[in-house]
Order: sequence, then C-alpha cells, then structure tokens
Amino acid sequence: MRGVSQSKIPVTYIDIRFFAHATEDQSKVIEAVRRLLPTNQVDEIVFKTSNLKGHYHNPITLFETRIKKKETVKVLVETLSSNISDLDKEALLSEIGLHTEKGSLYVRLDKQAALEGEFKLCSADPVRVRIRFKAKKLEDMIKICRELGLLSAHDC
Repeated sequence: MRGVSQSKIPVTYIDIRFFAHATEDQSKVIEAVRRLLPTNQVDEIVFKTSNLKGHYHNPITLFETRIKKKETVKVLVETLSSNISDLDKEALLSEIGLHTEKGSLYVRLDKQAALEGEFKLCSADPVRVRIRFKAKKLEDMIKICRELGLLSAHDC
C-alpha cells in the first residue's frame, strides 16, 4: 500500500454478498468465498443467511456480511489488491463509472475461479464485494484505490 498509512486505511467497511443456488453445492460455494478471504481473519468473518425464492420458485440462499473491524478491513483490502490481476485492475479503471456509486467501489469476483484460489472479475453470479470509502468524490476514490493497489496505476 504505497502512499496510504498502514494504520489509517480510508475504508469505512466492506460488504460481501453472494448467492448459493439450489443447483450448487452450498459447502463448495462457501469454501470458494473463504478462499478469497485473508487466512488469518477467515474465522472472524461470519455470514448472515437469508432463504429466498428464485424466478421459478427455486430455493436460493443469500449470504452477506459487513466487515468493520479496521485490521480485518486492512488485510482484506491488501488481499484483494495483491491477488487481482493487473489486467482486471485496468478493466476496473477503464469502466470505473460502472463500478462506483456514492463513495463505494463494487468488485464482482468469479465464484468458480475462487474455488481454485483465483481472484477474477466477472459479472454472472459473482461474489459481490462493496468497499465503502470515507471519500465520496470519484477522483478521490480513484486516487485512494490506486494507492491501495486496487486499480491500475496508469490511465487506460
């Protein structure tokens, strides 16, 4: 994390949400998401579940959590920034308007790739990660994301 103080990370919280569909092995979905989390904090992160019904009344389980503990937020941001590929960071930056809203950066990670321990962006049935910043302006968020290593350092 270049330019950002290790103790004062400018992130308020991180939300993680994902679905387990009836056709998926719920334990594999949970295992995939756990592989995206920092190993030291994985047991501290508890997901709340909600049972939903899909379009055709198929059962879907929603998992969600909000991480506020500063140390866990810091380590999770470091984990994301060190594991998202440079190509995906460039894609995020080039489409930044699609991934930001009101002080939040939205990152969608591939559940299948996560099962293999890979951090890949995707749009279909993702693990949704919302990083809520203290800064609200887009320019400030881009600057912070670059300093944290979440976005490409060069303009696209």
